[in-house]
Amino acid sequence: MNNIVLIIILQLIYVPFLTLRTIFLVKNVTFLAAILGMIEMLIYVFGLSLVFNGDQSILAMVVYAVGFGLGIFLGAKIERKLAIGYVYATINTQKKNNELVDFLRNAGFAVTIYVGEGRDSERYKYEILTKRNREGELFKIVEQFEPNAFIISYEPKSFKGGFLVARMKQK
Repeated sequence: MNNIVLIIILQLIYVPFLTLRTIFLVKNVTFLAAILGMIEMLIYVFGLSLVFNGDQSILAMVVYAVGFGLGIFLGAKIERKLAIGYVYATINTQKKNNELVDFLRNAGFAVTIYVGEGRDSERYKYEILTKRNREGELFKIVEQFEPNAFIISYEPKSFKGGFLVARMKQK
């Protein structure tokens, strides 16, 4: 029974490390990904040895699989809390909202505005690049000022220059 508990604990440590290592690799944080990878492999080999030691019980294998699933869930939750990286948000409205723009800029968001041609009228497009951990805040602000706005966000792989980079250098 002790091995069963240890297997689930190891999976709840190993799989979130696996998830975070993968995300760090995608976000080009290679040094941290390498460190997590080493720790991950140590835990993996130890956990697997517990599953395959001698009797190879079905229960140990099932617990290993269940722990893996729970670990993925936990790793995803941790990653959402860390919110590593940046988002590029595009907001479309039917009218120019200077109050929204001023509020966003005062809150530290860089906003670029474009006028476009929609099906029925002019449309206003606001482009914002911000840290990913501020995406929820950005959406709430826009919802407050423009409840019918169309918002879409992307995660840019890389970028160079601009307000956000200049601001980071100042700090």
